[in-house]
Amino acid sequence: MRLTTKGRYAVTAILDLALHGSGSPISLADISARQDISLSYLEQLFARLRRKGLVTSVRGPGGGYLLARAPSDISVASVIDAVNESIDATRCQGTGDCQQGTTCLTHHLWSDLSDVIHDFLDRITLEELIHRHDVQRIAARQQDSASQIAVLPIAHTS
Repeated sequence: MRLTTKGRYAVTAILDLALHGSGSPISLADISARQDISLSYLEQLFARLRRKGLVTSVRGPGGGYLLARAPSDISVASVIDAVNESIDATRCQGTGDCQQGTTCLTHHLWSDLSDVIHDFLDRITLEELIHRHDVQRIAARQQDSASQIAVLPIAHTS
């Protein structure tokens, strides 16, 4: 079973947005600083999330991104699906040509597992994740770390 970096980063970034958004736009630079995800990669992910209607963008000073729907209406699976990732436990990426062009003996087992994992992630919403104590604790630590980095003095060389 493999969930790609793209899917993991998309879920992490949109959860960060849900945690810190509270009605005002959040810049990708802020998410990048807290989550240690490159800004250019976030731009690619958020373009896909916007096209799928999960986030909206606000341009201009103070701009950034907002959730397009309530956190209770956004599932983890919908985020992964939005960035064109699949949750696939098969060796053949679901094509059924796992064994010399034909279906292998355990193809349907792994395919069923993929479906169960997708269904599990489809039942978990951003709202649920926001209220988890472990998520809140980690988010607070990340915010503190990002704030400390932002105020570090710049060394001047003469």
